[in-house]
Amino acid sequence: MNQNMMRQLQKVQQEMAKAQEDIQNYSVEGAAGGGVVTVTITGDFRVTKVTIGKDALDPEDVETLEDLVVAACNDARAKAEAYASQRMGSVTGGLKIPGFG
Repeated sequence: MNQNMMRQLQKVQQEMAKAQEDIQNYSVEGAAGGGVVTVTITGDFRVTKVTIGKDALDPEDVETLEDLVVAACNDARAKAEAYASQRMGSVTGGLKIPGFG
């Protein structure tokens, strides 16, 4: 490899590392039941907060609350995946690189 290609490769590697850091620090909120249940996760899918509104609390219908929590988690994950894909795509120019986005 020539010097120019090596510099370009190093630049792409640095940009990918920065993108991965951005993804890890990104936070997104998913919601269900019209916002009665919200879940906040990071770009690397760590749950940081769960909020359950009083309207979702019905001791006679725990299953609905469970379903709302699952739906809010899935909503948040989909948003985080979309952000990660977009962020990594900006670095890779749309190339599909295994393990990145």
